[in-house]
Amino acid sequence: MTGKEAPNKRNVQKFVRYAEGAKMYSMGLSKFQELAKDAKACYKVGQLVLVNTEILDEYLETFRIVEDVLITKAEGADYCYQEGC
Repeated sequence: MTGKEAPNKRNVQKFVRYAEGAKMYSMGLSKFQELAKDAKACYKVGQLVLVNTEILDEYLETFRIVEDVLITKAEGADYCYQEGC
């Protein structure tokens, strides 16, 4: 390519602040903060907190819903959409 990114890819930075990350991921600030902390993707530099988007992306993939995988109560679980529940 000519140095420009493909138009269908978002401009990905490795580290973002909370407000910028919430906007990037199209979610509220408090939800983004919660997910970033749960993913252990936060880096504190003085009073500045940066979120590693690569770690956060990996963490978010664990929430993927696969429609074909559904364990029912008859199989011994409360309706579960993830493998290995």
